[in-house]
Amino acid sequence: MGGVGDSLLDDASGRLDEALRYARVSEDALERLRYPKSTLKVSIPVRMDDGSLRTFRGYRVRYDDSRGPTKGGIRFHPNVNVDEVSTLAFWMTIKCAVLDLPFGGAKGGITVDPKQLSKLELERLSRGYIDAVADFIGPDVDVPAPDVYTNALIMGWMMDEYSIIRRAHVPAVITGKPLPMGGSRGRDTATADGGFDVIEALRGKLIPADRPTAAVQGFGNVGATIALLLHEAGYRVVAVSDSQGAIFCGGGLHIPTVKKIKEESRHLEAAYCHGSVGDLANHDRLSNEELLSLDVDVLVPAALENAITEANAETIRAPVILELANGPVSSAADRALARRGVTVIPDVLANAGGVTVSYFEWAQNRTGLYWSAQKVRERLRERMVGEALALWDFAAEHGIPLRTAAYAQALTRIGEAADAKGRKEFYTSA
Repeated sequence: MGGVGDSLLDDASGRLDEALRYARVSEDALERLRYPKSTLKVSIPVRMDDGSLRTFRGYRVRYDDSRGPTKGGIRFHPNVNVDEVSTLAFWMTIKCAVLDLPFGGAKGGITVDPKQLSKLELERLSRGYIDAVADFIGPDVDVPAPDVYTNALIMGWMMDEYSIIRRAHVPAVITGKPLPMGGSRGRDTATADGGFDVIEALRGKLIPADRPTAAVQGFGNVGATIALLLHEAGYRVVAVSDSQGAIFCGGGLHIPTVKKIKEESRHLEAAYCHGSVGDLANHDRLSNEELLSLDVDVLVPAALENAITEANAETIRAPVILELANGPVSSAADRALARRGVTVIPDVLANAGGVTVSYFEWAQNRTGLYWSAQKVRERLRERMVGEALALWDFAAEHGIPLRTAAYAQALTRIGEAADAKGRKEFYTSA
């Protein structure tokens, strides 16, 4: 397989080639996956608060829509570029198929440091992005959602702008919205909730300890929530980190207090000796690299891509890695970890809770019938656990890593949808 974005295929082709040995997929279906369905680059002029005009670069990539409208987040980050967005759109294609959602994969982004913008500038940028891409998205075409440095407020602005353009109320165009604008209960914690469901479903198969230890890299919304869920489930969360560094306590951190202090101060450093935290235990400071190499039962990378690469894979001591970030383990690191018997629960399964509840939100918007938080949580758990156990059994049957099993399952499902439109044998048979 080859096609757009060498950076994508250089890292992903090895995983795909291995998965193809276990997938039922035609050459026609693979040909469809060689290139994104569409790649849109836009310029977004924004009037700044000081009266000056700045132009930002924006992107939207729809990778494949064989199984339904494309689905994927919008990220605001200084490093956003078309190759990254294409890669993420491809992963979303796989992820939606792994969870058997009626979506294809897409992704979008703007090259910007949102921390440098005022709230008004951020709103103008968000609405400007929708102005630029409005003809390419829609409830039946492409449904964006939040991603890195975007949130419910920004999704609300975007949905409102799209509705203004269409002169109609169109809540299903975007998911991850505020509840009063048609958002779903449970969406803000869905990624962590789904990851927790997966690790708990596989806990007896992977983690023998009565009180397993865990370390979480990335203490944003997803990382803080999974740390709290693990803590409440009896895990000893010994380390957490943000972009400034990590804190460590061998006896286990009191995650509710650390989370509270982080929310109040915006820095983990405040948790070293602040009230009850300082009284609970002595904390050590670590770098993010040192956190990754801790001897824990479960390592949870919940930050950005390529946290674990070939360069540091040999330092990883955790026997289980739960990928809550997108692409935190490179393909070369994947192979190195597999040789050492490390089980990687792949992102296309582990962090799919977000897109699953986004699907629930989209469905609720389309019907006008809204579910309780309990119903959302139950339906998420049912889907995450069911797919996790099915992939575990498939991987065990074939003696392959979970990621290979996930890609094989996804390729089979995408292939079936693509082939339903016709394939070579249909046109050449006598």
